[in-house]
Amino acid sequence: MALNGPYTMDDLLRMTGHKPKRKQARPAQQSKIENRKSKMRLLGIDPGTRRVGWGVVERAQDGALKLLNCGCIAPASKLGLKERLRDIFAELEQVLLRTRPHVAALEETFAGVNMKSAIAMGEGRGIALLCLARAGVEVLELSPRSIKQAVTGSGAAGKARVAAMVAAQLSLKEAPKPEDITDALAAAIALARRA
Repeated sequence: MALNGPYTMDDLLRMTGHKPKRKQARPAQQSKIENRKSKMRLLGIDPGTRRVGWGVVERAQDGALKLLNCGCIAPASKLGLKERLRDIFAELEQVLLRTRPHVAALEETFAGVNMKSAIAMGEGRGIALLCLARAGVEVLELSPRSIKQAVTGSGAAGKARVAAMVAAQLSLKEAPKPEDITDALAAAIALARRA
């Protein structure tokens, strides 16, 4: 029998003629984001296999945002994929140790028309997720459209508009370069708007 899931365990039990197990109601648990009332350090990551942008912003109780730190991890281009991923992993772990974020935002994979780029982004996302899991940092995955919507008010905004709004919301004279950093900061700002 082919399964076209995803199915829950209760679905599978019903399909095989068994009764679903009754679950006891548990009180709803709030995420770390909802439980924090004081200042929060929010990390945004723009994953990749050639460059990984990252940015940490602090959100005050009144919602004001302040840039704490940002950067771009860019292993030597002559390295093979395994070596680049190794270097990204090591540097991202150091970023997490230095910045100690409370929560992180990571852009979801968007396939678009270029499958090769989507696969590379997926490999970079895997490294970022591993680092965040090892550091015990809660992660919220956001679509590119929802990040643009949160930062600019339009999910269809171009990169120049996103960069300008990132700079404005963080009180910067201009957006950091390369754009991987700006994209990471946009993810952190989008996370701050949700938290």
